[in-house]
Amino acid sequence: MMTAIGLMSGTSLDGIDVALIETDGERVAAFGPTGYRPYTDFERGLLREALAEAVSLSRRDARPGVIGEAERAVTLAHAEAVAAFIAQNRIVWEDIDIVGFHGQTVLHRPAQRLTVQIGDAAALAKAIRVPVMHDFRAADVAAGGQGAPFVPAYHRALAESLSCEGPICVVNIGGVSNITYIDGADALIACDTGPGNALLDDFMLRVTGQPFDRDGRLAAEGHPDADWIARALKHPFFTLPPPKSLDRNDFASLVLHDMMPADGAATLTAFTAAAIARIIPLLPKMPEKWIVAGGGARNPIMLEMLRERIAPATVEPADAFGWSIDAMEAQAFGYLAARGLKGLPLSYPATTGVPVPMTGGVIVRP
Repeated sequence: MMTAIGLMSGTSLDGIDVALIETDGERVAAFGPTGYRPYTDFERGLLREALAEAVSLSRRDARPGVIGEAERAVTLAHAEAVAAFIAQNRIVWEDIDIVGFHGQTVLHRPAQRLTVQIGDAAALAKAIRVPVMHDFRAADVAAGGQGAPFVPAYHRALAESLSCEGPICVVNIGGVSNITYIDGADALIACDTGPGNALLDDFMLRVTGQPFDRDGRLAAEGHPDADWIARALKHPFFTLPPPKSLDRNDFASLVLHDMMPADGAATLTAFTAAAIARIIPLLPKMPEKWIVAGGGARNPIMLEMLRERIAPATVEPADAFGWSIDAMEAQAFGYLAARGLKGLPLSYPATTGVPVPMTGGVIVRP
């Protein structure tokens, strides 16, 4: 068994999740403490600038202008997050075997065999004095895979603790939504399903100045525009079979016409739920149980809208099963780092479309 720390900074750009996990890269022996380091307004603004600039990147190692500045900020923020986590939980540095460092995705174009996660792993390893595994997605994308979602192997390890007769779906609603379909030990299918919180968060920031719709309060006051949602669901992405993946900005061209803020929030919340439900006809069987993690799991309006779309299947937040809503992806990258150290597969043909099961990750030492 190894003691691993996983780090995750997702497409919602809210901050850095930190989680400790004990694992051999196959089984999960124990969950450790979790932590969170929010991005400052300055850091979040810098990342949004980097996302806009990254559209023109053609090389995954290029860091021109504001992208390089953002990488330095991301690296420093992660070093601060780890140091605070270690101190707060009185962890002995020498007890940590590996840190899994996802970095911040600024561009994801698998059709061009290009995925870019910023973050200087060598500088991070030097700062925290612990081996760091990073660059998890590159090998998959270089081999023709989608490079996302990358958490299904961890979802399957978690699901082994459940006693379920039929298939289940683990849903992560971050900036982008993705699902993992699990049916016993063999069937593992995964894909992105569409926008998660990204469109809604961007709308909230633009219209209200708030970074997100806390508890779905604004959406609860509005009425979804069914015609707008129906048009948005005609996007060709929704008819593609899994595996498939998205860049955070792939749906940025969808613009709401003039409507009240509450109606806009309700419409985008309902669109996220509808987009997740659209995956059902593309799965082998209807999942009987849907387990939701990520920021969307804390939005009761979003969960209720999802329940309405996929009834009679059940929809429950991950913490109902003793799993972490907020730190699941951070835990996953600790788990994946342990798998990577052992050369075990991180992605599979049915999760990313890679030709054969692929290991991945690059290790740097202090």
